[in-house]
Amino acid sequence: MPKRPPTDAPPATARATRRPAHLDAVIIGAGVVGAACAYYATRAGLSVAVVDRGPVAGGTTGAGEGNLLVSDKGPGPELDLALLSTRLWRELAATLAEQTEYEAKGGLVVAPDEATLKALRVFADGQRAAGVTAAEVAGADLHTLEPHLAPGLAGGFHYPQDAQVQPAQAAARLLAASGARVHLGEEVTAVVLDGAGAVRGVRTPRRVLHAPAVVNAAGTWGGAVAALAGTTLPVLPRRGFVLVTEPLPRVVRHKVYAADYIADVASGSAALQSSAVVEGTPAGPVLIGATRERVGFDRALSTEALRRLAAQAVALFPVLADVRVLRAYHGFRPYLPDHLPAIGPDPRVPGLLHAVGHEGAGIGLAPGTGLMIAAALAGRELPLDPGPFRPDRFPEDVR
Repeated sequence: MPKRPPTDAPPATARATRRPAHLDAVIIGAGVVGAACAYYATRAGLSVAVVDRGPVAGGTTGAGEGNLLVSDKGPGPELDLALLSTRLWRELAATLAEQTEYEAKGGLVVAPDEATLKALRVFADGQRAAGVTAAEVAGADLHTLEPHLAPGLAGGFHYPQDAQVQPAQAAARLLAASGARVHLGEEVTAVVLDGAGAVRGVRTPRRVLHAPAVVNAAGTWGGAVAALAGTTLPVLPRRGFVLVTEPLPRVVRHKVYAADYIADVASGSAALQSSAVVEGTPAGPVLIGATRERVGFDRALSTEALRRLAAQAVALFPVLADVRVLRAYHGFRPYLPDHLPAIGPDPRVPGLLHAVGHEGAGIGLAPGTGLMIAAALAGRELPLDPGPFRPDRFPEDVR
């Protein structure tokens, strides 16, 4: 006869409910990239948990403008990822209704002179060949798109695929829709490895989460998470400021920026760079970015950065000269030396995947990143060539 359990033992059903639920992956980071990874992983039939030391969108995501851009990217892997993500954001906007504040406003890149316009024309030709829609706008016609633009501009290009979301809302809605288990306010103190060096989960001060895969979606702190797993990723913080004006009638209809912003995005300089990106919002305030500088995690307010932004915004839109700025905020973009994110499995640590290093484009690139991570976790065909995004692509001397 089978041995009877002790009389004080809990019923088998009770014991089962206390047993930790099976997890296929733990995602570190509850920003928009981590949320997108969770969303697409659960849709691939996987069970995942998301862990973050702070709240949802408490890092880079919450300090972003919500840009979904193809206009600033030349042909190559990042543009391919942006085009994939643009399509996915449209699908998500329909699925998540108005809660992401998705707005397909389009972008307008303007040139102050004929030489710059010629360079934009060459840039746009390459983009079109890669699948971007770009229409040249003569200087005399710019005011049809943006009536308050400064006079005398040589021309520009209209990018109807550019859009915007409210980043914190988008991350929160993606995470909620994923159905993933979420553990906020818990810092990951260790990535658990087995005797062979393969991932077996993570440890926080409150719990151990067991899983055969861990996704590093920790943004600017992605290098620190990689170190917990015994490997390296040269992620650096790149600080950026944004100005927020008082609520206005819709004086800026598109996402408008000067052509030099494209060069700033591609630059690896550590020095302060600024080029105005000006856009209205459904709620009324105008957002003015963007600066870039590598100063570590220095959170000090830079009056020079704010002064430059204000001056450049007024140069584009003189109507803003007498408008009050209500506040300024800043965040740290996760910068990698070649300006491409690290996405996918890390061959140096079995079971470790990365989804970091998107710099200022993480919100726009999040859905495509999440889809690639989900495909890798589920063993499915990836939607893009993963080669350019390999986490181990950096030589030892830049780690």
